[in-house]
Amino acid sequence: MSKPLIIFDCDGVLVDSEPLAAIAYERVYNKHGLALTRDVVGQCIGMKQADIIVRIEELTGHAFPAHAEGDIWLETRALLEEELEPTRGILPFLRNLETARCVASSSSMERIALSLDVAGIAEFFADNVFSTSMVKNGKPAPDIFLFAAEKLGGEPSASVVIEDSPFGVQGAVAAGMTAIGFTGGSHTFDGHAEKLQAAGAHATCASWSEVESELTRRGFIRETVADL
Repeated sequence: MSKPLIIFDCDGVLVDSEPLAAIAYERVYNKHGLALTRDVVGQCIGMKQADIIVRIEELTGHAFPAHAEGDIWLETRALLEEELEPTRGILPFLRNLETARCVASSSSMERIALSLDVAGIAEFFADNVFSTSMVKNGKPAPDIFLFAAEKLGGEPSASVVIEDSPFGVQGAVAAGMTAIGFTGGSHTFDGHAEKLQAAGAHATCASWSEVESELTRRGFIRETVADL
């Protein structure tokens, strides 16, 4: 195997943000007179905001006013600043990880930076942070993963992507990378692992200790990272 690269999604993988994002969308849509439930938002996990708005309209018929799109980020930011936590076990995992790594997320660079900072894990990635705003197509297209690998000199066949959404898994598989489905966030649900497997995940893990074992078995990590 060429030098391995671990690509982390951010929301729902590194940080436990998906429930907060769902609350933000629900509040803002309702504020503008558009009924929306968190279950609907849950069907859009892994997409960038512009695609989420389109998807919600497809699912509900509610067209969100373009002039108010900034309200979504304002509400989301407030919730992240107040309540965001890293996913359980990620801190010891990252402290002991020697393999090259980066973040590849559908969120904006501003949101990624805020999330990593609030969660106390920004130092583990430095400038190796990439957003789908940098590429033409968002997930489930492979663009962001191929872009990240190119920037870090990684080969797709030697890269592994850790994702919590079917869209992200599909993008990783389309990029020719190993896809690990992560179900350790508080937004996980019955059938979550099965959905990730149906999207093409090569394995699913419910904790960072399970991720560690899977990456070690596949040769992305040479030795045990930590007892998480």
